[in-house]
Amino acid sequence: MSDNAYKDDGQAEVAAAPAMPSSTTPSGIEIPQVATADMARNDPGSPGEYPFTRGIFPNGYRGRLWTIRQYSGFGSAEETNQRYRFLLQRGQTGLSVALDLPTQCGYDPIDAMARSEVGKVGVSIATLADMETLFDGIDLAGISTSFTINGTAPMIYAMYLAAADKKGVPRESLTGTIQNDILKEYVARGTWIFPVRPSLRLIADSILFSNDATPRFNPISIAGAHVRDAGSTAVEEMGFTLANGLAYVDEMLRRGGDVNRFAKRLSFFFYVHMDFFEEICKFRAGRRVWARLLHDRYGVTDPKALMFRFGVVCGGSSLTAAQPYNNIVRVGIENMAAVFGGAQSIFTCAYDEAYQIPTEFSAETALRTQQVVAYESGISKTVDPLGGSYYVEYLTDQMDLEISKVIAEIEDYGGAEKAIEDGYLQSRIARRALERKLQTDAGERVVVGQNHFRREDESASDFGEVFKLDAEAAGQTIERFNKVRATRDGAAAAASLRRLSDAALREDANLIPYMIDCAHAYVSIGEMVDALKAHWGEFQEPVGL
Repeated sequence: MSDNAYKDDGQAEVAAAPAMPSSTTPSGIEIPQVATADMARNDPGSPGEYPFTRGIFPNGYRGRLWTIRQYSGFGSAEETNQRYRFLLQRGQTGLSVALDLPTQCGYDPIDAMARSEVGKVGVSIATLADMETLFDGIDLAGISTSFTINGTAPMIYAMYLAAADKKGVPRESLTGTIQNDILKEYVARGTWIFPVRPSLRLIADSILFSNDATPRFNPISIAGAHVRDAGSTAVEEMGFTLANGLAYVDEMLRRGGDVNRFAKRLSFFFYVHMDFFEEICKFRAGRRVWARLLHDRYGVTDPKALMFRFGVVCGGSSLTAAQPYNNIVRVGIENMAAVFGGAQSIFTCAYDEAYQIPTEFSAETALRTQQVVAYESGISKTVDPLGGSYYVEYLTDQMDLEISKVIAEIEDYGGAEKAIEDGYLQSRIARRALERKLQTDAGERVVVGQNHFRREDESASDFGEVFKLDAEAAGQTIERFNKVRATRDGAAAAASLRRLSDAALREDANLIPYMIDCAHAYVSIGEMVDALKAHWGEFQEPVGL
């Protein structure tokens, strides 16, 4: 029977699959027909030992399971708080906060630029009052919280600490991560605010302050995830991310930081896509490359400072709006790749995230995916169970070589900061994205249900339950904001904002304590951003992009 004879509900598919799979990974690495012992040239070593190819802990997940998170946030702080309680009651072990675009870009909900987007792709957090509502009834000392925020990350971090202060939670007990990776925003997402140099200052301020005040909290998560979704290959995702990591290390050293200390709280964040073995080996190679760079280049000696700690999202642009239930399978495969790769934190996307905010049903299904992998599959019972596989060790070695080439290329250009300011990285990612789209459109890159094995009788009714955002949520958010502005101590707010503005002019001042004071005075995100914009201006895209 020919491929085109395939039938489903009496309808022929639109396009048949290619006769032969590609003999290279999506990053272009040659796949041997049969892997042999001589192909793996490097000894992978033992788990928990430098260079950590097989994992950063000797006992893997036997000592502690990865943190199970679901990325969530929408509408008002009240609605999102209800979703968090729902997920925690069903076994989620960490929170991951999605912020709306106005919050990410530094606009208050009453701003004309913000009103149409309030609560649309995340929760609106404008003042400490929103943060208090968001975590109402949630024990901040007992839960790990991750914030996906960059341009306004220092302000959100300050508000989180202020919320903990108000609850009486010691800052040193707080655990979690704030993304705070502005370099990838310039090349992949666009939620930047300030120019590169003052943005790096804010990140260094966050890390230096956190090392003392919140020693269990990760003040940065250097993110390849959005670079990957913007079009990069797995090799480029890891290479660009580690190059950005080096830029942050250099900035911290310039500020007088101790790399053996601050590197212990550097963390990373990636997407997991669908080439199972390439994704596993991406993480095994990334651990090795990062440890080697810190050891050889910076003389790092503390084993904990050499550890490559990372979280992942299973989903992203690998999901499709067409035949969305296929995404449950995709996320399950990606979840297993993340576990085999040794992730410390995993988010599993809901099957409907390609076209809407997840419903409670789809969010719970995504959560159950992780729990099935964790407790039923058995793959977490031994450390690096694929270690020693001829193919896995060969591919890890090849990924190591190719990732190192990408880092060297960026350094030859002048480093990540210059490559971003000139638009070099942006252009390279854009070209790769176009290449991937053309391959998908031509059917050379198979996406089941989208460009192959698609039914002609599909309709929106196949998508299942539809999420409906509360139409009153934006109004409630704006009403609370106006109430806070009307009832706060105006003199205290103005004084704290003035102190922040003055400190921004002093290069030796760490701005985080001033932002915490502003948060306690119920100064808004927009007010803090505007005060800093007055001194620093805004980032301007390179001409031609």
